[in-house]
Amino acid sequence: MRIGPHQLDNNLIVAPMAGVTDRPFRALCRRLGAGLAVSEMITADASLYGTRKTVRRLDHKGEPGPISVQIVGTEPQRMAEAARVNVAHGAQIIDINMGCPAKKVCKVAAGSALMRDEDLVKRILDAVVAAVEVPVTLKMRTGWDAHNRNAPQIAHLAQNAGIAAIAVHGRTRACGFRGEAEFDTVRQVKNAVTIPVIANGDIDSPRKAADVLSVSGADALMVGRAAQGRPWIFREIVHFLKTGEQLAAPDPEWIRDLLLEHLDELYGLYGAKHGVQVARKHIAWYCKSQPGATAFRQRINAAQTTQEQGRLIREFFSTLNDKKTTGISPVSTKEVQAA
Repeated sequence: MRIGPHQLDNNLIVAPMAGVTDRPFRALCRRLGAGLAVSEMITADASLYGTRKTVRRLDHKGEPGPISVQIVGTEPQRMAEAARVNVAHGAQIIDINMGCPAKKVCKVAAGSALMRDEDLVKRILDAVVAAVEVPVTLKMRTGWDAHNRNAPQIAHLAQNAGIAAIAVHGRTRACGFRGEAEFDTVRQVKNAVTIPVIANGDIDSPRKAADVLSVSGADALMVGRAAQGRPWIFREIVHFLKTGEQLAAPDPEWIRDLLLEHLDELYGLYGAKHGVQVARKHIAWYCKSQPGATAFRQRINAAQTTQEQGRLIREFFSTLNDKKTTGISPVSTKEVQAA
């Protein structure tokens, strides 16, 4: 999989997710098998670039490349300037958000709401591509609603504007995240353009990944919610696509150590107080498939310090030791390089 001059390690990409795909999460997914990880969306509103949240999102210190940053907005020149600012801060790929279905984004006609105005879409694409020398990608949905699946038409506009790759979530904006993603429209997009097309939506297992590649004809896959609390899903998919075999489920001890490592990175990025708050959702995701997860979540949400979170996590996973089955061990450097 190639995006502009960047040859990716494989065709698995971490979907941009607000409040999730921060630098620690992206780095972890990359280490566990993803070929690329896209950042949380960064607003094109320059007045917010001094806020703590945006400053943090502009910091890519130590992040493995290529660094892909998603921008969101509605005005072509502001989007162009946002692209330039992010490239100046280390972005090697700029991704344009036309896929977010969130009401707070769509109510200002951004995200997937842009798909209703193809002329504006064209002006944004042209402006951003002209503004930077790095590759520009586009993430969109199949359309605004079931009666307006215009992703193939927008794909044409994107290719003509010089967009390097397109990711398509297999739902309309009206669907939100309800129902099952459909990939017939993704195949139509693939047939409409020659640039790489990335399929996104409901890819929650290695077998589903293989099925989506087959049905959509896509060049690559983008995994979002299924990676929350399960960043090793990329390693599992890579193995299955290469061998046709399922990796064994990871040991609870391995999950515990990975979680604690993830939390250390979160605390380092956000600071102890805010880091504890950010960590809660990640802890819940990591533990949701384990016995007793509901009661544990109540306890962990009451924890106020990093030390207390660590102690509760160790106690929780220690109760699983007698129930564990043989699974994968921590990923060695050799395995990471091989992936």
